[in-house]
Amino acid sequence: MALSRVYLLRVALWGSAITSGPFVSRRLQLGCSGLVLGAPRSSKLHLSPKADVKSMISYVVTKTKVINEKYHRFLDRNFPRFYVLYTIFTKGLRMLWADAKKARRIKANMLKHNIKFHQLSYREMEHLRQFRRDVIKCLFLGIISIPPFANYLVFLLMYLFPRQLLIRHFWTPKQQADFLDIYHAVRKQSHPEILTCLERTIPVISDAGLRWHLTELCSKAQRGTQPAVNDILVLRECFSDHPLGMNHLQALQLKVLSQAMLLTPHLPPFLLRSRLKNHTTVIHQLDKALAKLGIGELTSQEVKSFMDSSYSS
Repeated sequence: MALSRVYLLRVALWGSAITSGPFVSRRLQLGCSGLVLGAPRSSKLHLSPKADVKSMISYVVTKTKVINEKYHRFLDRNFPRFYVLYTIFTKGLRMLWADAKKARRIKANMLKHNIKFHQLSYREMEHLRQFRRDVIKCLFLGIISIPPFANYLVFLLMYLFPRQLLIRHFWTPKQQADFLDIYHAVRKQSHPEILTCLERTIPVISDAGLRWHLTELCSKAQRGTQPAVNDILVLRECFSDHPLGMNHLQALQLKVLSQAMLLTPHLPPFLLRSRLKNHTTVIHQLDKALAKLGIGELTSQEVKSFMDSSYSS
């Protein structure tokens, strides 16, 4: 009896296992398919590596601007005098860099189209001329800064002599106005000496008519009368050859003319003569380019820049 009960119980358990087989196998199949296919993908999108780099760069630039603004406010609030110098220095560097890029474009265009300096437009010619003078002054500062610990002395010299050592980009607005007045005074101071040199040259002129015209020209200038164009053109022969030609001028006359043109007069005569020739040639080329452009085409800022660019080398 007991054995029959055990037998019946085992049969019942085996039957339930057989009947539940398809269900169990289906569950196993679903489980396996789940393992093979994997979990469903997330709906969240991921950026590409390039987009990640751009977003990182944008974040860094934004944070840098914020920190820079805070730094500027800190300097302006705690060190106002230093902040003025710092602002002028940073703006001057940006302006100098912009001038360098523009000069590079002009030079590249000259090489590409085989254009000479005198064939450029007035604005391009003036930009290259001024940038060349700025570079020469910067190179001079770089050379005297080469010795050890000389840079500290250079900073002191730049602070004490900004007109002679700094380019116009690093001048304050007040310094620009003051330096223009100084240059005007230097030119004005050289005019009487030029007239004296002309009067001393009158007896050397062989032509009586030219002597009379030069005497009248000097008299008008001393009286403050503006001479006419014809009064100057009639003396063209005197300034083309002896005694007032560039190759016939004496050392004193060269120094006076250099001072009037805001060029360094403390050089040997042959260097003064060479610099005057180059300077007058460039002025002649600029005049021709300006006549081609038309004076009326100049903006007020260009006129002001033209006045500012007349500082000594």
